Amino acid sequence: MIKPLRDALIDDLPEIVKIYNSAIADGISTEDSHEVSVDEKVAWFSSHDMPTRPLLVKEYHGKIIAWISFQPFYPNVFAYKDTARIHIYIEKNFQGKKLGQQFLCEALEKASLYGIETLLAFIFADNQASLKLFKKMGFKEWGNLSCVAKIEGVEKDLVLLGLKLKNNENN
Repeated sequence: MIKPLRDALIDDLPEIVKIYNSAIADGISTEDSHEVSVDEKVAWFSSHDMPTRPLLVKEYHGKIIAWISFQPFYPNVFAYKDTARIHIYIEKNFQGKKLGQQFLCEALEKASLYGIETLLAFIFADNQASLKLFKKMGFKEWGNLSCVAKIEGVEKDLVLLGLKLKNNENN
């Protein structure tokens, strides 16, 4: 049984890192090009403010199968206090089953509880599955940074997607 999203605990970090590391291998989901360790991600984990910018996990039979992170767009800049970046990573065995849509929908429903009015997703242009998912959930393309990243010597375009959660007619 897949459980509702819940706040991540520090004990979940090894599974979160495992899912993240599997995404690194595909070369289209993250800016990292080499696996990271749990120790390297402790500060990142701790940077999540659970009441306003949480790290959430999804469980299936007690095993973490996905995680979603809300992070400040520009930390400590008041003008952007209602804006957050969103990231979603799903364990490989659970991809392609429309679960990303279900999990993202659940996260969007919770976003207002965290004081989020605008969500941003930064997705590499060659990550067609993620672009399709976010656009299906109402995100619009707000920008494209051509050749802004380089991974393993390959230049990558970064697509900026946005979603206004309040006054959706303005997105």
